[in-house]
Amino acid sequence: MLSDAVVRTEQWPRITGALLRILAVGAAYYLSGRIGLVQRVVVEGSIVTPLWLPTGIALACLLWMGIGIWPGITLGTYLAIADLSTFRLVDVGILAGNTLAPVCAYAMLRRAGFRVEIDRLRDGLALVFLGGLLPMLVSASLGTWTLVATGNLPASRFWSVWWAWWAGDAMGVLVVTPLLLVLRRARLPQHAYRMAEMVALLVAVAAVTLLATRSSLSLLFLIFPLLIWAAVRFQLSGTAPCVLLVSVLAITAATDGAGPFAQHTLFEVMVNLQALNGSAALAALLLAALVTEQNNIRLRIEQACMDLAEVVEHLAPGRRES
Repeated sequence: MLSDAVVRTEQWPRITGALLRILAVGAAYYLSGRIGLVQRVVVEGSIVTPLWLPTGIALACLLWMGIGIWPGITLGTYLAIADLSTFRLVDVGILAGNTLAPVCAYAMLRRAGFRVEIDRLRDGLALVFLGGLLPMLVSASLGTWTLVATGNLPASRFWSVWWAWWAGDAMGVLVVTPLLLVLRRARLPQHAYRMAEMVALLVAVAAVTLLATRSSLSLLFLIFPLLIWAAVRFQLSGTAPCVLLVSVLAITAATDGAGPFAQHTLFEVMVNLQALNGSAALAALLLAALVTEQNNIRLRIEQACMDLAEVVEHLAPGRRES
């Protein structure tokens, strides 16, 4: 009896810690959902967001804490739905889709040997396809079919809402998850000139993005040289915040109908916006992963050469024994 009581007492800290993590994930999901809904748009009468932040947060939390925190994703989704309207039994489809999508992404990434450092090209590709594009088909499909089944969306308008839903969830992974993964291990540049370069990069990205997304001229391509600069000089720690900055400023311009997004239908605006955000996130993430991998290979080769030189020095003929 005493040993059973001791075991139960030792389990309490683990149970309490697990519950706190679940509640923290639920709160983060809900609060980020409130932020994402600030720039929501209505497509065919349904509310969607060009960048659904909670999906990226959910996947990052799964990669950090494991599969055990999935109830927090469900809790956060429930609170987000209840905040928009009264939760009904039919909304369980949306609840299931928003939970299953990041869980499937986590399972596929684990299966593929994904490393949270994203220091290999294969990690970048895995995050794009296995973490973002493929598993978000689950949430978009279940969510949109729920709207159709409840009569809130005509079947003839299924694909426009489905596409916007899928793109918003996928962009949440491509933009938010890398940023959270890099923030956990990020360190400020040790040298003043590196810090100055980072600040100059962020200022340049903000200025050029504002110009490109607010001008009536077609200048969106100007963003990509800056993302190349970020990837080459700072790898993921530079590209992740830059991509988030580009995405937020582009979404703001699109919802305002400014610059290249003016005088277009809502569907055309969403296509242009997601093409820009997706291209920026994909290019920056993959280039940063590739540069990191090449730098690591170079360092390993240099270390191997140093070790070989040391061995040759010890084996050199005529070396006197000490």
